Amino acid sequence: MPLSARQFAVQEVLRRQDRALPHLSGGQAPSISSVYGASTFSDVVMQAKLPKSVYNKLQDTIRRGQPLDKSIADVVAHAVKEWAIEKHTTHFCHWFQPMTGLTAEKHDSFLAFGEHGEAMERFSGSQLIQGEPDASSFPSGGMRTTFEARGYTAWDPSSPIFIMDGPNGRTMCVPSVFISYHGEALDKKTPLLRSMRALNDAALPVLRLFGNTTAARVVPTVGPEQEYFLIDRAFQALRPDLLSCGRTLVGARPPKGQQLEDHYFGSIKSRVQAFMQEAEFELYKLGIPVKTRHNEVAPAQFECAPIFEEANVAADHNQIVMEVMRQVARRHEFALLLHEKPFAGINGSGKHNNWSMMDSDGRNLLEPGRSPRENLQFLVFLTATLQAVHRRAGVLRAAIATSGNDHRLGANEAPPAIISAYLGAQLTRILDAIENNVEDAEETQERLLKLGIANLPDVEQDYTDRNRTSPFAFTGNKFEFRAVGSSAAIAHPMTVLNAAVAESLVDVRGRIQRATESGMPIEQAALHVVRELARETKAIRFEGNNYSDEWVAEAERRGLLNLKRTPEALEQLIRPEAIEMFTSTGVLSAEEVKARYHIDLERYLKDLDIEVETLVDLARAHIIPAALQHQTRVAQAIDAVQRVKGQAPHTQMEILDACTGEIGRLGERLEALEKLVRDVSGLDEKARAPRYAYDVAPAMEAVRESCDRLEVLVQDSLWPLPKYQEMLSVS
Repeated sequence: MPLSARQFAVQEVLRRQDRALPHLSGGQAPSISSVYGASTFSDVVMQAKLPKSVYNKLQDTIRRGQPLDKSIADVVAHAVKEWAIEKHTTHFCHWFQPMTGLTAEKHDSFLAFGEHGEAMERFSGSQLIQGEPDASSFPSGGMRTTFEARGYTAWDPSSPIFIMDGPNGRTMCVPSVFISYHGEALDKKTPLLRSMRALNDAALPVLRLFGNTTAARVVPTVGPEQEYFLIDRAFQALRPDLLSCGRTLVGARPPKGQQLEDHYFGSIKSRVQAFMQEAEFELYKLGIPVKTRHNEVAPAQFECAPIFEEANVAADHNQIVMEVMRQVARRHEFALLLHEKPFAGINGSGKHNNWSMMDSDGRNLLEPGRSPRENLQFLVFLTATLQAVHRRAGVLRAAIATSGNDHRLGANEAPPAIISAYLGAQLTRILDAIENNVEDAEETQERLLKLGIANLPDVEQDYTDRNRTSPFAFTGNKFEFRAVGSSAAIAHPMTVLNAAVAESLVDVRGRIQRATESGMPIEQAALHVVRELARETKAIRFEGNNYSDEWVAEAERRGLLNLKRTPEALEQLIRPEAIEMFTSTGVLSAEEVKARYHIDLERYLKDLDIEVETLVDLARAHIIPAALQHQTRVAQAIDAVQRVKGQAPHTQMEILDACTGEIGRLGERLEALEKLVRDVSGLDEKARAPRYAYDVAPAMEAVRESCDRLEVLVQDSLWPLPKYQEMLSVS
């Protein structure tokens, strides 16, 4: 009997396990330091290639946030071109992040002609600084009409230029922003850069209040942990849902999932490790500081994590990480799955964003200091961040709202849709003590010491435990925003967080200044404001189990939002107070905010439309035919036994009845799903989105339920789709 496509795929995957694995450099990986940044126009390369005066001006832009001096553009462009050609690069592109959530690039060669028609390479300052891709097909949320196709890319000098390898050549990529003809942001990078400027402008004056006169700049830093799944490409090729949607729309749970918790931090299989090592090698060449790799909780799930970088560089690098891992995975015959919930019943994938603030002197503003004053400054920045999360919880929830994340948030591996913050026992005790301390109890310095503020750095334990259930947890010297989805571009959630904290710092600075103007010393004024913020943010602080039903009830009593689905979460973006936050900080105009709302809502609906069509196709073209074939075989077997023995075996009749009944239910559920989609198709997007969330999605789950029952009933050799047990266990 010939093998089915699924059975052939399983055999092919098993053969791959025995094949020789690809090796780097003859099996000996080079040292990290010898290859790190080899494909980037790094600081070392700049110093070697640029005149000192040009280098210093460029550093003013990169390190100090000064506007780019356009007079140096031609010199920089020539140096970049010479460096790229030395590395056998033939093309360049402006590499940007449109509002698709992916990256975009249009390649141009360095080809030019001299006055006698001779071929030569040329790259000018104007080509470096600005490009002009067609903007007509990128999402704009109504900010321009189709015939207004002009868009501009502009170089972001603070993010390193890099070279990407291709199958037959190399391309130099210039990290860029993407704006419309009239200057509206058409990308995720422009608002991120604006939010970084807003945070700097708000944080520096607060530092000045504490006597810091040396810091010239404050930047947000981010370290995004990237979770992902790997399955064999042969399995993916036989799963239309994975190919079209990135997740399995059907699939019965296997007997062994993650119950034994034996995959987490377990020994990494050789084939997977070969993929990881090659991916890391490629990322090191691109100057991306990947630090950690390990098995994650679910079978076939893994994680890589980098060292912290400035937020815009981290955002660029995370996009590159996802793309490089996709490419390397294909070379190893893997499919990389970045969807937040590719498999039901086991952990989904997130992208924990470890966020902090750093001044230009290298001080982490969320790191407790060595003196009462330094620790008071730390508490000011800490409570300002808490205030931002409290005030703008709805917008932060909107920033991580996608159809994929809806499947993950609130499950056993992810924080719930309720935004709360976790500080840990020690910091909670200190804030409670400050909150309850009377104003005139004792002299400020003594009070600080009694509260234990001066002793924070001497505590050997981390200042907090790890609360894996918290969406926004303080983990020693940073906040971990755990609710971001694994496929997300981090630029948008980091933009919202930066803007919210900038808004809060402006308010905090004003409060401290008013207190000092009334005659309070700076320490007393700052402590007074910290006390106010401790009281005001108490509702958002939660130290317990965010998964519990008790917390849902408690959060409601506290007045916290519980936005379970994307449509209701996205509504928070266009509330007047949210628009005020974006406009007052200069991060987004009102039009740009509304455009992002429409883009995200439209993407949500398109995602579900694709999933519905794929699910219907799976059921009608794959599952029902297999079930009918099984039904026919069982009926034939019953008929053969009846002819010999005069009656059918009871067990076989039960199997036939169960299969027949489930085929009927599946047909009814498919018709109900299709009718529901037709009924809501005429509604506008704002009315259609909640119907998809609360009517269509449950109808899809009902169809899945019947499909999964049939998977268990149908003879294994007849089932056409790779099963969970195969995809998650065979690699």
